[in-house]
Amino acid sequence: MKTINLDDIKIYQQYDPAGMLARIKELPLQCRQAYRAAMSFDLPPDYAGVNKVVVLGMGGSAIGGDLVRSLAQAEARIPVTVHRDYGLPAFVDAKTLVIASSYSGNTEETLSAFEPALKTGARILAMTTGGKLMEMAQSKKVPVFKIDYQAQPRAALGYSFIPTLAVLQKLGFLSDKAADVDEAVQVLEKLSARLDERSPLASNPAKQLAQRLYGCLPVVYGAGIAAEAAHRWKTQINENAKAWAFYEVFPELNHNATVGYPLPKEIAQKVRVVLLRSPSFNDRVRLRYEVTSELLKRAGVACEFVDSEGKSPLAQMLSLVFHGDLTSYYLAILYRVDPSPVEVISYLKDRLAKG
Repeated sequence: MKTINLDDIKIYQQYDPAGMLARIKELPLQCRQAYRAAMSFDLPPDYAGVNKVVVLGMGGSAIGGDLVRSLAQAEARIPVTVHRDYGLPAFVDAKTLVIASSYSGNTEETLSAFEPALKTGARILAMTTGGKLMEMAQSKKVPVFKIDYQAQPRAALGYSFIPTLAVLQKLGFLSDKAADVDEAVQVLEKLSARLDERSPLASNPAKQLAQRLYGCLPVVYGAGIAAEAAHRWKTQINENAKAWAFYEVFPELNHNATVGYPLPKEIAQKVRVVLLRSPSFNDRVRLRYEVTSELLKRAGVACEFVDSEGKSPLAQMLSLVFHGDLTSYYLAILYRVDPSPVEVISYLKDRLAKG
């Protein structure tokens, strides 16, 4: 079979009829619009009295909560937790802000936690485009941040991430993020020009990395603010490229994963590790990256680094996310698959509904 030429613009029309690439490239616009909308969104005054935050969500609707949790860990005086499951954590009470995030509004795990949350007296906020979550929230007079953007849930990241960030800012748990959002948007716009489909392979790091990942098993490493970016890389490769991928987090991976590099040899030869880096890392974490890359090379495992861009943690995190989104997209094209549909998930939901 003839090798795909990623510089041939016609192939994107052939394998991407639903326009996933356009949605990915709109992340800077999503962030700008979502922040503006969230900052003008009115929350009840008593929501500021909470002492913990729980984000309910799955898949593309939960990753925004993960990114916020990662940023809040270094700044917020309250814990932020992401709950990816049925039901509700037992610690949820009247002092908890519960953010129910479901792009479709029909995610059954999230819906299963909504009614129990009402009974705890928790402060609740719904983020959705509509569906059952919208109906339930409106019937119970729960505030709804309505997402006005049409895409696959994973391609609407700006609308699951930035509003959650803005809510925590409005409640006084995070500092003013206006300047950071502006910087992040500018960084993403510049990065888009370097990584989009019109940028030739010879000078396009995302296209180049996709070629190196083609036919391999990608494993993505991250630490600190890059940890959830690594998570995002994994899920985007799964859903866009329809391919296996895994992620690991420093420093924990040095206490187990590094021991398993040599075997089985057939797998090790097919693995390619991508290490996501940020200048925000402390010296010990930087050293771990260096030593880990040495151990990978000694075991015959291919690896490489992808560095964040920007000054603020928000910009650095989003630059890594954006780089991964585009890399996963080009990998989908190399595999000759449409990045938009997720037929396996649709099949699973249908079987669950019948069950």
